[in-house]
Amino acid sequence: MKIVVHQSVKNSLLKLKEFFFSFENDGSILADGNRNQIKIFELEGKKIAIKAFKIPNLVNKIAYKYFRKSKAQRSYEYAFKLLEKGILTPQPIAYALESNGLLFNKSFYASALVKADATYRTLVNDENFPNRIEILKAFTRFTYEMHEKQIHFLDHSAGNTLIVQTEKGYDFYLVDLNRMEFKPLDFETRIQNFARLTPKKEMVDIMAEEYARVGDYDEAKTKVAMWKATQDFQEHFAKKQAFKKKVKFWKK
Repeated sequence: MKIVVHQSVKNSLLKLKEFFFSFENDGSILADGNRNQIKIFELEGKKIAIKAFKIPNLVNKIAYKYFRKSKAQRSYEYAFKLLEKGILTPQPIAYALESNGLLFNKSFYASALVKADATYRTLVNDENFPNRIEILKAFTRFTYEMHEKQIHFLDHSAGNTLIVQTEKGYDFYLVDLNRMEFKPLDFETRIQNFARLTPKKEMVDIMAEEYARVGDYDEAKTKVAMWKATQDFQEHFAKKQAFKKKVKFWKK
């Protein structure tokens, strides 16, 4: 196993190694998805989150071993790039890559644990969440700032932004960082980046109005474009889910 740790925790290398090797049996579960699992551990008196990525298919086992950076490594490196640009993400701590002979096997990404008050998904699911519209507008300004800093977060979806209330307002932390591009964004790309966040038109309208205001775009054009991008994504997602159900049915 190859382990890369940030210099701030270099003295904890052996402990982190222990966490990675015992991940399956130790730690407390924070999130357990179909593809990846996140667990909480304690390091030097502080809680950290370790994400274990699903073992990839054969093609990616070869690709990640010889040709491409793994999701864990990309997450670690992108986290530092975000922080350098002034965009918040849980402090990166380490990543680990495990090979099985000539093929890539498992990978892990460790970061500080951020105690969030909500995620963007909270705003979608709870229409009575305190200061919901205010937070939604602040999130839109945060996204505009990200775009201005030439950050294209390809997984800008409901569960991938943590919301923390502060004395001055709200801080937003990006998570699930392995898919990003760093380049100037045109209007179409910027608006498309909102497509995966919510299916609710009233939320899309609020974001479109605020984005048009801070970016000095035409409000009507922005609202039409953002809602169309949202509808197109929802339609594509529904077709994808229907196809998966058919495949599962025939497998049975």
